[in-house]
Amino acid sequence: MSHDDALRAEHPLALSQEWFRADWTRRGTLDALARGGLGAWLAAAGIGTTAHASTDEVVRIGYLPITDAAALLVAHAQGLFEAEGLTVEPPTPVRSWSALVEGFAAGRFNVVHFLKPIPVWMRYNNKFPVKLLAWAHTNGSGLVVGAHTTIREFKDLSGARIAVPFWYSMHNVVLQFGLRQVGLTPVIKPEGAPVAPGEVALQILAPPEMPTALAAKKIDGYIVAEPFNALGELRVGARMLRFTGDIWKNHPCCVVAVHERDTQERPAWTQKITDAIVKAQIFASRNKPEVAKLLSKDGKGYLPVPGDVVLKAMTDYGAAYDTSGAIRHRDWKSGRIDFQPWPYPSATKLIIEAMQKTVVEGDTAFLKALDPELVAKDLYDLRFVEAALKKNPGWVDDPSVDRTSPFVREEILTL
Repeated sequence: MSHDDALRAEHPLALSQEWFRADWTRRGTLDALARGGLGAWLAAAGIGTTAHASTDEVVRIGYLPITDAAALLVAHAQGLFEAEGLTVEPPTPVRSWSALVEGFAAGRFNVVHFLKPIPVWMRYNNKFPVKLLAWAHTNGSGLVVGAHTTIREFKDLSGARIAVPFWYSMHNVVLQFGLRQVGLTPVIKPEGAPVAPGEVALQILAPPEMPTALAAKKIDGYIVAEPFNALGELRVGARMLRFTGDIWKNHPCCVVAVHERDTQERPAWTQKITDAIVKAQIFASRNKPEVAKLLSKDGKGYLPVPGDVVLKAMTDYGAAYDTSGAIRHRDWKSGRIDFQPWPYPSATKLIIEAMQKTVVEGDTAFLKALDPELVAKDLYDLRFVEAALKKNPGWVDDPSVDRTSPFVREEILTL
């Protein structure tokens, strides 16, 4: 029995890892997308910029089984789409960001959640008509390190190898901000290549593979969305170094995306979708333990991981993390994951500026030419979320919203 096989026998990681394995390890498409080659990849897949979902009004949701998709999944589980008069198919789980992009671009899905930088690529690098409706959540990610390491601070990452899920992700952006703050240099080196003092080697790794790779000491840590941090903590002894929401206060990660044509030709349909998702976020914000069970394999089975893992991923933000240093800004009053839909333009501008500084593979010329102000105005169609928030004022009760200034905020990014 191999070391990895033994780990899977001892630790119930196989539920997530084997489910994801087939498509997450399609390295050709995943690596091409991760390097920024969306245009060539879409062309190779036979997908043009005129692709569009079916002309009927059935809601077809595609999602990765992570807590970032909670709002879409809660809206389905609670019948909120039907309550708006919509017909909805059961959400379709997919095993990779590349598969989700492909399904959306080909018209298989008409409502999805994307890592925020993905629609930036699609719209501005590939001229694909994607529009964003709202944020899917805030916070919800962390940087964990292995029990075999002595890493206790960001500066201790010198010489380490850290996995990120995608070059263009909030995870990579926040990680590299932290490294710059302590004078470390992010580098991209092949697996097994030596890492010099003062460097931190970054590599792309599929999230379901991260806990096992950490346990096998192939990496020293990883930064990713939940529930993979909680899975690492509970199953392979990973230690939470920092929560990303404790570095960038209430940052966005995944966003709700639709085809632009739907916003133009089916505004009533788009509004109903947005209303349902906003209601789901309010419920998720107020009922995290219930939502955790609902999402897990012990509930509705939207996520292929046990209930205890999802519960920790959504609710455990306790005092032990203050002691360990994973939480340094308790005064921010954030949660491990929070749910509010308003897409602050200030955050979009900061994301573009941060992406322009972030080390990635591939050609970044299109990013360097982007005007953050233009993106903040153009990427979202705010009509729908503005209307939904007026009808559902309870959204301001989420911890990530300042009730004294719910629509405008100052971005806070600090170690």
